[in-house]
Amino acid sequence: MGLILNIETATKNCSVSLAKNGDILVLKELNNGNYSHAEKLHPIIQEILEEANITANQLDAVAVSKGPGSYTGLRIGVSAAKGLCFSIDKPLISIKTLESLANSITIDKGIIVPMLDARRMEVYASVFNQDQKQVREIKAEIIDENSFKEFLKENTVYFLGDGAEKCKEVIKSENAIFIDDKFPSAREMAKLSYNKFKKNDIEDVAYFEPFYLKDFLVTQQKKR
Repeated sequence: MGLILNIETATKNCSVSLAKNGDILVLKELNNGNYSHAEKLHPIIQEILEEANITANQLDAVAVSKGPGSYTGLRIGVSAAKGLCFSIDKPLISIKTLESLANSITIDKGIIVPMLDARRMEVYASVFNQDQKQVREIKAEIIDENSFKEFLKENTVYFLGDGAEKCKEVIKSENAIFIDDKFPSAREMAKLSYNKFKKNDIEDVAYFEPFYLKDFLVTQQKKR
């Protein structure tokens, strides 16, 4: 049996689901526009276990969104997942954040471009086909009028995620469709994590780290 707790904290959406064999049993999300994961994540996990009337020891695995995304958000989610795996001696599964975001929509034909907001006109983005198979690697890239031109030339391209908003005024192709209010969610993680669980595609809990894509930059205050 695959009873898996899924944790998503890569963006402002603090999302946790409990799924059995890929089917959602309980889902709780908090997206209030703030990064409140440090205060809310553990209570949400506890609420889900209580609502399902199970203990953590009954889980078969814990899955976590691996990034890219918010440095702090990823660190909180991964720390919680690793701590839980250590305490109950269960495997850790990692899910690409942009892959779960791509799985939040279904299309008959075309291209899916999930993207997360970075700084200024920069996004973290990847490209998936209509079967939600990744066809281009994840990149940190500056958006301009030529972005994704090779895909837009012959395909309808669906842009989604909180990085898509900044593209609307720049990417003017008639083949571009922008989908609002989509965030990575533990809902889409359920089937992805179960598929990896069946293959025993797990992480080394001791050494696993989030996929930040870029180094975390700390801006020092100027001395007065």
